[in-house]
Amino acid sequence: MVDLGLKTLLHDRMRFAITVAGVAFAVTLVLAQVGLFFGLLDNATVTIRKSTAELWITSHNTANVDFPQQFSETYVDRVRSVPGVARADNLILSYMSVALPSGANENTVVYALKDFKAWNLPWDIREGQVEDLRRGRFFMLDEGAANRFGAFQSGDFREVQETRLQIVGQTRGAQSFTTNPISFMDYDLAQSMQPDYLGGRTSYILVKLAPGSDVETVRGELQRRLPYHDVFTKDEWARKSHDYWVVNTGIGMNAYLTVFLGCLVGVVVVAQTLYTSTMEHLKEFGTVKAIGGSNADIYRILIRQASVAAAVGFAIGLVFAFGLVPLAAQVNLKLIMPLPFVLAVAAGTFILCLAASLLSFRKVANIDPGLVFRS
Repeated sequence: MVDLGLKTLLHDRMRFAITVAGVAFAVTLVLAQVGLFFGLLDNATVTIRKSTAELWITSHNTANVDFPQQFSETYVDRVRSVPGVARADNLILSYMSVALPSGANENTVVYALKDFKAWNLPWDIREGQVEDLRRGRFFMLDEGAANRFGAFQSGDFREVQETRLQIVGQTRGAQSFTTNPISFMDYDLAQSMQPDYLGGRTSYILVKLAPGSDVETVRGELQRRLPYHDVFTKDEWARKSHDYWVVNTGIGMNAYLTVFLGCLVGVVVVAQTLYTSTMEHLKEFGTVKAIGGSNADIYRILIRQASVAAAVGFAIGLVFAFGLVPLAAQVNLKLIMPLPFVLAVAAGTFILCLAASLLSFRKVANIDPGLVFRS
């Protein structure tokens, strides 16, 4: 039975190639599009996840980390007085204009702290020392900025908010969902560059807990003392920032639509080719029935055909999808395909190919065994 299934499937090699190509295209489309979706969402929360802050204090109803609402920096003293708080510091996040050597202007997302090392920001330094940020008009820029800012090196100067700053280091992996490059500078320097907007103000308060402190107890007390602010754990704040982009923008719907279209392409191609192959080999299926085979035997043949098409198509699609990872990195995009997601796509590929073969099941179920004796 297995040999018959494979022989009928491979009888027309061009048709088999088209079937496999359809499945591979659908798999590549789903893996690549959703992988880019995961990569963008990773950018949306990377600074939250990489920081060592256990609690984030924000203005009330702040949508996500990229859209801060500034508030008085003096609230940090109130936070530091709460039992169970080991350390609390202000964090500024602001968008600043950078004048490029080409004459164009681009924005950078500035993260400003007084002590970066205490909060593991930045977390991956390619060049320079983060301590240098406190020694003058300096800033560090992520290497991914080269795609929008042009090539740069440590020691170069750039005008940020019409202030001449020197690049004293480069970081790696600090990207935002908005695709604006991330840079790091001293807290006081950032305030001096936007005095009307940041003077005496901050964006967030980062909190570390004392050993043995209960998170919910400390958070409850912080919320009581800061009734016009929100207090989030790291995981909650990352999830809120993540959900904002999925729910409030079209990116989530775009990913779902891509998955639907990929599945539709795969199902249509597999259903059409398997059905055509079945119609061309009705006599062979009639022979199976004539020698005592049942519908279940014929169904197993068709299942075998669908499984082979799914396995080969998925393998080729997976290779193509992973081949896109370094290409995406060259244009500063992340293509993330975690193992559970890949396994889910594999299972979905087999299920949809089997579902596509149902179109042939109905036809062969009514085959007359006498068909084999007719001319």
